[in-house]
Amino acid sequence: MTQNKYQKSCFFYLILLPAVLVMLWLTIYPVLNVFTLSFFKYNYLSDEKVFVGLGNYIKLLKENLFMEAFRNTLVFSVLATAGEVILGIALALLFYGHFRGKKSFMIIAIFPMMVSSMVICAVWKTLYHYDIGLINFLLRETGAQPVGWLIDQSKALFSVVIIDVWQWTPFAFIMMQAAMGSIPEEIFEAAQIDGASYMKTVFSITMPILSDQIMLLIMLRTIDTFKLFGKVYALTQGGPGNSTETLSYYIYREGFSYFNLGKASTASIFVLLVVAGISFIYIGKILKKD
Repeated sequence: MTQNKYQKSCFFYLILLPAVLVMLWLTIYPVLNVFTLSFFKYNYLSDEKVFVGLGNYIKLLKENLFMEAFRNTLVFSVLATAGEVILGIALALLFYGHFRGKKSFMIIAIFPMMVSSMVICAVWKTLYHYDIGLINFLLRETGAQPVGWLIDQSKALFSVVIIDVWQWTPFAFIMMQAAMGSIPEEIFEAAQIDGASYMKTVFSITMPILSDQIMLLIMLRTIDTFKLFGKVYALTQGGPGNSTETLSYYIYREGFSYFNLGKASTASIFVLLVVAGISFIYIGKILKKD
């Protein structure tokens, strides 16, 4: 019997081995390679590779552009995540339960997250256009002044936040809908019998029960928004005046425009550490609660 279990275990691990090797090759090796390059001054075009130790890290933390990119990324992540989570929860509460037309509404609701980000950016870039954009046209019709949504340094980053919130609020909505659907209806019926109001039921029953799901949603959206690249590349390319420069776009430009792979690798490790730290904080809170 023991030998039979041993054979089954060996067979199980042998089946998993190819997948594990592929995963290690696609994840661990690139990370280790980038980590190694972060200690070198390496220009791909000139093939110059000089060991500088922690020089890249020290230089990066002293660079104004990098710190501005970090600040922009942090602001974007906080605003976008907060907007998506709050709106997603609000929509889930608004459309909780069974009613006629709910399936049709769900299909319409998830449409933004089904469309390619590049297509979404092309549409919104036209809407944001200062001269021919629909948004500024409506502002002019109401007597208001047109806004330079993507050309004004004080508004460009917030304009990108609006697009991200529009695209990914449906994800938060669907996730919260699924979580609310798992709550037994008897709990709400008992609350109604006890005379609890709708708002008291929401904040005293629904939100505490969904706290783990909300924490998971916040973690997922924080990680995703912290990696912002596509929208910046398609809409502003870091401008105007570096007001939408993000860490991912900074890495792209250093690595693929200036070919400073050592510097780009250092910035990549920095992003990895920040994202890993955020993940550990959220996961730690969830496990501590459990």
